[in-house]
Amino acid sequence: MSASDAQNNRGAGDIDAQETREWMEALAAVIEKEGPERAHFLLEQLLEEARQNSIDMPFSANTGYVNTIEPTEEARCPGNIEIEERLRAYMRWNAMAMVVKANRHNPDDGGDLGGHIGSFASLAHMFGAGFNHFWHAESENHGGDCLYIQGHVSPGVYARAYLEGRLTEEQLLHFRQEVDGKGLSSYPHPKLMPEFWQFPTVSMGLGPLMAIYQARFLKYLHARGIANTENRKVWVFCGDGEMDEVESLGAISLAARENLDNLIFVVNCNLQRLDGPVRGNGKIIQELEGEFRGSGWNVIKLLWGSNWDPLLARDKDGALRKIMMETLDGDYQAFKANDGAYVRKHFFGRDPKALELVSHMSDDDIWNLRRGGHDPQKVYAAYHQAVNHKGQPTVLLIKTVKGFGMGKAGEGKNTVHQTKKLTDEDIKYFRDRFNIPIPDSELPKIPFYKPADDTPEMQYLHERRKALGGYLPKRRTKADESFTVPSLETFKAVLEPTAEGREISTTQAYVRFLTQLLRDQALGPRVVPILVDEARTFGMEGLFRQVGIYNPAGQQYTPVDKDQVMYYKEDKAGQILQEGINEAGGMSSWIAAATSYSTSNRIMVPFYVYYSMFGFQRIGDLAWAAGDMQARGFLLGGTSGRTTLNGEGLQHEDGHSHILAGTIPNCVSYDPTFAHEVGVILHHGLKRMVEKQDNVFYYLTLLNENYAMPGLTAGTEEQIIKGMYLCKPGAEGDKRVQLLGSGTILRESIAAQALLATDWGVQADVWSCPSFNELTRDGQDCERFNLLHPTEKQRVPFVAQQLEKHAGPVVASTDYMKNYAEQIRPFIPKGREYKVLGTDGFGRSDFRSKLREHFEINRHYIVVAALRALADEGKLPLAKVAEAIKKYGIKTDKVNPLYA
Repeated sequence: MSASDAQNNRGAGDIDAQETREWMEALAAVIEKEGPERAHFLLEQLLEEARQNSIDMPFSANTGYVNTIEPTEEARCPGNIEIEERLRAYMRWNAMAMVVKANRHNPDDGGDLGGHIGSFASLAHMFGAGFNHFWHAESENHGGDCLYIQGHVSPGVYARAYLEGRLTEEQLLHFRQEVDGKGLSSYPHPKLMPEFWQFPTVSMGLGPLMAIYQARFLKYLHARGIANTENRKVWVFCGDGEMDEVESLGAISLAARENLDNLIFVVNCNLQRLDGPVRGNGKIIQELEGEFRGSGWNVIKLLWGSNWDPLLARDKDGALRKIMMETLDGDYQAFKANDGAYVRKHFFGRDPKALELVSHMSDDDIWNLRRGGHDPQKVYAAYHQAVNHKGQPTVLLIKTVKGFGMGKAGEGKNTVHQTKKLTDEDIKYFRDRFNIPIPDSELPKIPFYKPADDTPEMQYLHERRKALGGYLPKRRTKADESFTVPSLETFKAVLEPTAEGREISTTQAYVRFLTQLLRDQALGPRVVPILVDEARTFGMEGLFRQVGIYNPAGQQYTPVDKDQVMYYKEDKAGQILQEGINEAGGMSSWIAAATSYSTSNRIMVPFYVYYSMFGFQRIGDLAWAAGDMQARGFLLGGTSGRTTLNGEGLQHEDGHSHILAGTIPNCVSYDPTFAHEVGVILHHGLKRMVEKQDNVFYYLTLLNENYAMPGLTAGTEEQIIKGMYLCKPGAEGDKRVQLLGSGTILRESIAAQALLATDWGVQADVWSCPSFNELTRDGQDCERFNLLHPTEKQRVPFVAQQLEKHAGPVVASTDYMKNYAEQIRPFIPKGREYKVLGTDGFGRSDFRSKLREHFEINRHYIVVAALRALADEGKLPLAKVAEAIKKYGIKTDKVNPLYA
């Protein structure tokens, strides 16, 4: 038959049954005599030959709805499975008791504390295998594995740590009661438990995304010779429902492309999300298998426990396998919410041959057929294969039951995720189900259970962790190494005035600072420049050749710009992380580098520069997670301000990133105007984050607008850091105003200073305010101190200190929403008028001068605001304000920019 005939007959019935049978028999013979690997190779060769002959062969990334690993291929668990089962039972009990107690405590105190029982119940076996046999702590011979623990299972992790003696009963009793310093955080939060949790994961989707870039960063550290990470693994636990978060799957192609065989995803497929089935009408495991295998991952499915193996071995005609494949997830969930008789009728009863397979089994036997995730031997075998696989990341799709062991309290039911209160009957069932040695008389107290230290269980618990280097999870709070930051004078190229006739932008100043830092022999190699495909926009293409772009495969092609000085150079030991058009990936790489002091005991200094509008607005949840993780590094919002990126329009023009930055407590943010401010701030950030190892990170907005730079005035460095310094005093005069500004709009304030003097006889002092956010925090801190210490010497906010010797009303103008500068209103000296100009409203495209007129922040509006403030203080007639409006051609009837 020709290829074309074969194509024409596609979809028709079998036209030659004997030939088909011969092919099938031949394949079966190969499998039997030479093994499945040889059969797989031959099939791949046949498929490739068919494709080469233009036979359209649709790709299927799916395998049967059975375990990937055959029983005969399973690595045997070397541990004592019976003891491990007992330990797991105690952990299940203590986790349940912790949540139930928290929700019975002080019911009149404003409601429940919440918590989750069902999630840990579903993956306790998976945690047991990992903690007992696979997960290494940091030790002399191992850098330690990274564990991204599914957020809702934190009670189970606490329960284990309690048995290990790492947490006390008092701490368990204060689950989710943290204010007094005794409690345990609801979920994994490094900020709240800095020596315990490594990574925050309960903002679902972020854990999988960050973990991929963490695994890549470990490879990066190794490739650059900074740390030996070759034996470390990144384990990522997530739920099958969590995989619907776009971030969960968003970077899986990167993991395959870069052969991240140090990365293992464990997807807890209990078929339920928070309120119902993940895929009631489908099969989430098959869907995820296709997604991951299609992206190049090694996929291991663990669906059925060991007591299914005899049934599958007797399923010669495939009736049971067919039912397994055709049964929908919604039905699988219903089976576990009922009983064995229900399963016999509605599952096995779908085919008489399958029903015959279980004819010798009681309803209880059928009910006790376990899913793979609840079989410790099967879980061990899956983990063993995953850690020994080379060249690809691995995903384990492990089928479980949500609320396993909870019985009528919610096992397999839609309500189980919210279950946090159990009746006395439920608690008794739980006690009996897991054989916890607590008498009936004690059950009302729901006591925690911990065996004596000399019992076999406790000895085994500690022995297993000793063999793996120590206890987990555990977090390092400071790196053992130290660096001395080069002196500020080292960066004089950005501190000195620009030469006459020369203009630069603050973006160029940043690049000059970074270039100089890279030359430092000690700290330079620890710098991690991170880009998202806009290097030339920010003038950073010179770094391509200087330090190279990291690529584990090197550069196997000849770059189109090879003949240019600044050609695109990729290198196995490259220093730049070039993420492509991918802000979330850039931020995840930044987080990995910014927390390397903790995860790898290596201080790294990441600089991630991006369009400012595509920063906090776009990846704000990751920025918040970075704060939780105590990240240290620099974020740089390029082409910032609502009117500075003049041609790009509404979705590019940032007028609010500093407001968003101010919501993250350990983010220190600045909007510098001049090159010397950039230098002073970056240097100060290095001193804090590298030398002092302070748990803060810095956000700077940068400009693409060129102008002359005045240079640093000695003695203003500390004021720059605090957020405000006098940059251009006015002349003597009776009528006086104070003009505050930041970023590019400070230059409009300087222009307004001249107009006020020449046109209206008003003198102005101009203040550069690199950080209204820092000024606000200082002022609020002073107010709090004064409120709580009324009899002590009252503190004066820095804003008031700066302005108290300079008379006149105050006008602030920035390229950001009015709220940004409005924050300091309470700290302006009493009796002073305070006017704020800002860029509220959507951005748009036009020339900068037109945009600043549109948003009413240019020099003319600053003059009018200053005159109005003087008039409000009775120092000028209001007619002068009207005169200025007419003089400068200001349109009084145009629509408010907020609504335009």
